[in-house]
Amino acid sequence: MVSTVSKASVATKRLLLGRPFRSDTLGHTLLPKRIALPVFASDAMSSVAYAPQEIFLVLSVAGLSAMTLAPWIALAVAVVMAVVVASYRQNVHAYPSGGGDYEVATVNLGSNAGLVVGSALLVDYVLTVAVSISSAAENIGSALPFVHEHRVWFCVAAIVVLAAVNLRGIKESGSVLAIPTYAFIFGVIAMLLWGVIEIFVLGKDVRAETADFGIRAENTHLAGIAFIFLVARAFSSGSAALTGVEAISNGVPAFRKPKSRNAATTLLMLGTIAIILLLGIVMLAERIGAKYVSDPARDLIGAPPGYQQEALIAQLAQAVFESFPFGFYFVAVATALILMLAANTAFNGFPVLGSVLAQDRFLPRQLHTRGDRLAFSNGIIFLAVAAIAFVVAFGGEVTALIQLYIVGVFVSFTLSQAGMVRHWTRLLRTETDPRARRRMMQSRIINSVGLVMTATVLVVVLITKFTAGAWIAILAMVILFVLMKLIHHHYASVQRELERVEAEDEQVLPSRTHSIVLVSTLHMATKRALLYARATRPDVLEAITVNVDDRDTRILVSQWEESDITVPLKVIASPYREITRPVIEYVRRVRREHPRDVITVFIPEYVVGHWWEQILHNQSALRLKTRLLFEPGVMVTSVPWQLTSSDRRRDDLEYNAPGDTRRALGGQ
Repeated sequence: MVSTVSKASVATKRLLLGRPFRSDTLGHTLLPKRIALPVFASDAMSSVAYAPQEIFLVLSVAGLSAMTLAPWIALAVAVVMAVVVASYRQNVHAYPSGGGDYEVATVNLGSNAGLVVGSALLVDYVLTVAVSISSAAENIGSALPFVHEHRVWFCVAAIVVLAAVNLRGIKESGSVLAIPTYAFIFGVIAMLLWGVIEIFVLGKDVRAETADFGIRAENTHLAGIAFIFLVARAFSSGSAALTGVEAISNGVPAFRKPKSRNAATTLLMLGTIAIILLLGIVMLAERIGAKYVSDPARDLIGAPPGYQQEALIAQLAQAVFESFPFGFYFVAVATALILMLAANTAFNGFPVLGSVLAQDRFLPRQLHTRGDRLAFSNGIIFLAVAAIAFVVAFGGEVTALIQLYIVGVFVSFTLSQAGMVRHWTRLLRTETDPRARRRMMQSRIINSVGLVMTATVLVVVLITKFTAGAWIAILAMVILFVLMKLIHHHYASVQRELERVEAEDEQVLPSRTHSIVLVSTLHMATKRALLYARATRPDVLEAITVNVDDRDTRILVSQWEESDITVPLKVIASPYREITRPVIEYVRRVRREHPRDVITVFIPEYVVGHWWEQILHNQSALRLKTRLLFEPGVMVTSVPWQLTSSDRRRDDLEYNAPGDTRRALGGQ
């Protein structure tokens, strides 16, 4: 039965994840630019899908007159994006190892700055998954009431499926996600081009379905600081379009060679497409009178009763493709898919960053290793669990989750650019070649402009979103920062302790070995433990039993004396019928009498084939081992005895070693 269950679990794993990859095939999993673009652009593209909507949503507070500011705010966001893209192109060339912002900040600003960046990015990756999946559920739920009613369960299922896809490997997940990403880019660009042709070439009056509605503004007399605050808040909401830009700098090792050049080219393509789509969507929406408010029933004047407001990009597609329904459905489906799959960027960025942090001993070492498919499986699973926790905690509400978003990414942007400025300044001190100095000075100017802009946006985001929920993200970053410091301190302490113990062991060697075999009953498991202990050739070998029942102890002593066993048996009294404490006290007494001896305790154990059998056996042995492991100078050895339920000899007969068939040893 165990064999069958084991085979079934392996078969299921292979079915879901595929066959394992050898370590020397890692090069075949690297990404060409055509696959790397959708892998790392899905987050940025999804941000472009909802960032314009957030701009219109914030401006709706001030009424129709404020809507005219949307193109200018989008232009400001586009300028910041262009500067950030240019800055990160310098990053991938200077630091192609995959550490990204974390490495830049650590090398140039110190370990604490690097940890701030690391904690900010890890939190932001988790929120990327939570926000993207929740946004997709909201869009799909507007068409399918069942999804809306079970939004949280839909989000959890989507995260699990996406994690499973990424566990198959980065190249495989990229191939799956390339189609919806390119479909979204093609669909939106086609929509924008066709809209421009209809309006400016054909002279057609293209109007959104919300164009004739008015807006009931919460305050139409905003002026001075209040108006500036409103514009700043709209700008900070639109800055969500920048999320995902940093992912490529963390994922440079996933590219084919030349890695840094391919990463920089992909980053340029991503930035160019994102800027075109962002400006195009906002300007077209403003031109055709599209509106988006928080509560349609209350804020839209002239809307019919029960009016269901569509997403901004859906309003554009419906207006532009009024006579071509397939175009509308194509854009709607592509948008829903890109929102759902945007989390894939985080599933590629988080595990790589987690691996780098684990290598530096700031996270558990398990996050550093690759799984069967050469993906960082533990990091993928950890990200999925953390994202599910956020989705469940906030009920899958995009409006609530979006307030926590983008704080972390702009923290990393700012510290990364500050680190790059210092990087170029340090290199300029020693560089003498005029051409190299000129390139470095140009790069420093680019990163300096990026530092000023990202720092300004960070301040705006903190001011406008702190009380709305950004404080939760900041608190999570602080907790993660402290946790990583504690993990690093633990690993460093263990390393120092092991080095010190190693030095002591080289000076003081054990004088003798003292072996003790625990006995409860004289049977084959006990005899095997005695034989194995004798095979280790100890200086002293003895058997001990604990007297918890006088009758059983007398029978055991009688059987021992009648057998041909030459090892002496000692009976330890236990007036309170305990087993663990008397054994511990006896071992400590031996240790005190012979402080330079190494004591080895041999414990016979049953190997069972069913989980319920484990409950019936080995409980005393488990408790005893747990206590003995804390005793200095004491080694614990388990001597297994396989019961019939665990017998796997049939499987061994079915296994043919290499060359068995040639030697007539294999099966027919």
